[in-house]
Amino acid sequence: MPTIAYFLGLSVRMFFNGHEPPHVHVRHQGFRARVMIADGAIIDGHLPPTVARILRDWTALRRDALMRNWQAAREEAPLEFIGGLEDD
Repeated sequence: MPTIAYFLGLSVRMFFNGHEPPHVHVRHQGFRARVMIADGAIIDGHLPPTVARILRDWTALRRDALMRNWQAAREEAPLEFIGGLEDD
């Protein structure tokens, strides 16, 4: 499961051939969660409220890149590294 983003202590990963709905796996200071790409909602697991808000903002900002990675992962193609909230 490659890491596709790392910012503010958040490690964001994506499985190859992951199951629907499109999502990422997030780790932060011992917390883990699966997060929907569509709206940044937590599917399962737990993140502190501030971290969950940051992640919702990030998924909104980076949704196109996340969906490109989701498609690439389903095809077992290389994934791109995605910037954080402040990165261009």
